[in-house]
Amino acid sequence: MRKILLLIACYLPVLLIGQSEKNKIAHLDAYVEQARQQWEAPGLAVAIVKNGEVLLSKGYGVKSLAKKEAVDQHTIFGIGSTTKAMVAVVMGMLVDEGILHWDDKVIEHMPDFQLYDSYVTRELRIRDLLTHNAGVGNADFLWLYNDLSPKEILYQMRNVKPAYSFRGGYTYQNIMYLAAGELMAKVSGKPWAELMQERLFSPLGMTNTYASLLASQKQLNRSTPHHYINEKITPIDDCSADPVAPAGAIWSSVADMSKWMRFMLDSAQVNGVRLLEAETYLELLRPQVIVPPSQFYPTTALTKPHWTTYALGWFQHDYKGYALHFHTGSLPGTTAIIGLIPAQNLGVYVLGNLDHAEVRHAIMYKVIDALALNETDSRDWSTDLLELYTDLQSQGQRNKKQRALKRIDDTTPSKTPMEYAGTYYDPLYGKVLVQFEKAKLVLKMSSQLSAELTHWHFDTYNAKWSEAWMNDSFVSFHLDEHTGAISTLDTGGRSYRKIE
Repeated sequence: MRKILLLIACYLPVLLIGQSEKNKIAHLDAYVEQARQQWEAPGLAVAIVKNGEVLLSKGYGVKSLAKKEAVDQHTIFGIGSTTKAMVAVVMGMLVDEGILHWDDKVIEHMPDFQLYDSYVTRELRIRDLLTHNAGVGNADFLWLYNDLSPKEILYQMRNVKPAYSFRGGYTYQNIMYLAAGELMAKVSGKPWAELMQERLFSPLGMTNTYASLLASQKQLNRSTPHHYINEKITPIDDCSADPVAPAGAIWSSVADMSKWMRFMLDSAQVNGVRLLEAETYLELLRPQVIVPPSQFYPTTALTKPHWTTYALGWFQHDYKGYALHFHTGSLPGTTAIIGLIPAQNLGVYVLGNLDHAEVRHAIMYKVIDALALNETDSRDWSTDLLELYTDLQSQGQRNKKQRALKRIDDTTPSKTPMEYAGTYYDPLYGKVLVQFEKAKLVLKMSSQLSAELTHWHFDTYNAKWSEAWMNDSFVSFHLDEHTGAISTLDTGGRSYRKIE
């Protein structure tokens, strides 16, 4: 009998069925802290809402390893691409008012907007801005640690060659959301940030939510991003997504995001007032694009969904008989995830301050198991996902070692350092500088990003970036076949022609 009682005691933490909701939340509360420590995340913040009630809104760990101040429910983090669903909601409000329609051509409202393919430019619809299937590949290099303004970024999109057929595939595309924000500003006559404040943040009572990193600076209760540098978790500076703000620049707290989740789970109503027409709300969550397994999350190795789709600002898949609408947010050193199961009136939101700490997924699925499914044998998502992502990371380390093995020793550069120095240009990527400073070659990509170049082999150099968290990469110089002079510079798949 005593053995049986001891055995039962060992399994009490996972016996959720039959417990009160309060006990389930207590269990989840303890699980979040356990998972945070397991993933070594300095800080997390979690909100859970169900049936219109906030069941949990709490901070865990610290805002920064440098200062050790505790995270609380009002600590703000960059919410990254969970911004996108908010953009879609406000766009839906403009649809309801008849100012625009989902299937309006973008050039009807923004005649100057142009993509590489004239047919795509002519046929691109407003909904295409929100669904990542316009045929345009990833173009984050135009804004990440770059100096281009939003208008300059959009202008440069005409030089981005198609990566696949229009509406014939899927590639996650942040800059199309920038275009959506610019379109919203143009048709409403108000800047995007002002529009978001007026139409969403204020009506929902989100008083601690900011449309940009710049606007958030007045809030001192804020998290600091962290990244692995030389295998040590280290605080880093905030990375600004303000140049593409509608794609992911909002800052908020879990206390405010619980209001956002309640709004979305109540079919876009707040205090009994409907902010979106019922059909428009449904359109936001209606699958628009099939996302191929290769471009979905690695978590599918464990969740094994039958379908994976993208709606208007939401990833989607089936999970144990329910439709899960979710989205992650990621900026260097900062993570977020939101997950909604409308059929159970359940939502969970997680913010974190360690780069790509996928404990966010673990917490989301654990909450769903406990509060939507009442599972008595809920899996240990934190342990299982840590194993999955550690394996993926190990593969990356193996690839890095393989790269080192391919290095050819005892080679010398074709030219003197001064001959590599100069200005290099590409119509899409713009200008970069290679300078010879203090007996070293330095590549200057922008005012925000540079790299010290050290010889690797032949005319290839290793680039050590000024952002210490960034992995080293290769920069290769090529000679003109006729003159033997330096002609081009290649880095990260980009090619620049030497002009000076």
